Amino acid sequence: MKIKGLRWWVIGLIALATVINYIDRQALVVLWPSIAEDLYPDKSMTERKEIYALISVVFMFSYAFGQSIFGKIFDKVGTRIGFVLSIGFWSISTALHAFAKGVVSFSIFRALLGVSEAGNWPGAAKGNAEWFPIKERAFAQGLFNSGAAIGGIVAIPTIAFLTIYFSWQLIFVIIGLIGLLWLIPWLILVKAPPKKHPWLTEEERIYILEGQQEEKQESVQNLDEYNPPVGELLSRKQSWGVIIASAAIDPIWWLFVFWIPIYLSEVYNMDVKAIGIYGWVPYVGAMLGAWFGGLLAQNRIKAGWNVNRTRKMVITLGCVIMLPALLALSNPGSPIAAVLIMAAVLFGFQTAIGNVQTLPSDLYGKKTVGTLSGFAGTAAKLTGAGLVSLVPMLTVGGNYTPAFIIGAALAFIVIASVWILIPTIEQLKPKSK
Repeated sequence: MKIKGLRWWVIGLIALATVINYIDRQALVVLWPSIAEDLYPDKSMTERKEIYALISVVFMFSYAFGQSIFGKIFDKVGTRIGFVLSIGFWSISTALHAFAKGVVSFSIFRALLGVSEAGNWPGAAKGNAEWFPIKERAFAQGLFNSGAAIGGIVAIPTIAFLTIYFSWQLIFVIIGLIGLLWLIPWLILVKAPPKKHPWLTEEERIYILEGQQEEKQESVQNLDEYNPPVGELLSRKQSWGVIIASAAIDPIWWLFVFWIPIYLSEVYNMDVKAIGIYGWVPYVGAMLGAWFGGLLAQNRIKAGWNVNRTRKMVITLGCVIMLPALLALSNPGSPIAAVLIMAAVLFGFQTAIGNVQTLPSDLYGKKTVGTLSGFAGTAAKLTGAGLVSLVPMLTVGGNYTPAFIIGAALAFIVIASVWILIPTIEQLKPKSK
């Protein structure tokens, strides 16, 4: 049996895994008002938020740690088994949430979920490199990246709908089972890498493998790339521009990912069903922003703009969109206005973040990109965890204005770090001795 376009089926399954990833991750966020009412009836709203913030920070640290672990696992066992381990463990971890009785048990299950969910991203990148020729990888990357935004859109109304029929405990079991069911088509379809896959047409096999040969030729041509040791890398102000921009912009995303449903519950007295009606809207803005930022940068470069002008314009535009929107959330009025303004914030965020994430490859050679991206990612997770943990203290009495003001200040820091610390975005050269 031969399947035409098998590579698109593979990347489609990976995109679906990303959607499931976000549904599993968002389940606690959406269900927390019900869980808190059930487990902590005598606690105040602030005390409940403090418990939730602690559990969320555990998830974030575990998630950051898990990316390093699963990056090595995928390199060791390959894409097929790597995804089995990652989505298998995170699905079981999600189902185990049904047995949580308090902070300790929730934290343990969130830690397991964070470590295993992190495998989705190195796995997706590895699957993309394995199944696609160089010229199609950017589009394939966009497909599975869009799964994150689609997951955010789907997760909130889906989980809210399930609350009509099931308890919060049973909902965790149901969505855990969805991930385990994903393993069936994955194991059937992804029997082997393209070189040995029996269902791949010979034409597609040649197309994939010959398209990947260009990568080897390109690496030979780029032997003069600047790949400094870590000490020298961190001595360059441009590196710190990337690290600070990442550390400033990422907490804005986590602020909304972790707190949208609780904000709607506290400020507008919504139950889980009402949150399902409103809470997905901001993620539509995120999805559109991801497409817009990438297409705008591509359009400007094709029009003859250099990388420096393009990146700075798109990053600045994304932050300029976020700034007034974050400040407007201090007094949004109706819940519809609130979620639409949030959509504008996440639109601006996604417009900017894609271009921030390309800065390491704009500045350094391929052997250094991962190192700098790792430093930037670690800084981003630490600052994200910091802001998430501060939210209960910043929002006492249901006043979220201080949190949104901090978000606006962070957007300004992103602009300043890129413009001041990276005077020209271009491939750097060794320092002259």
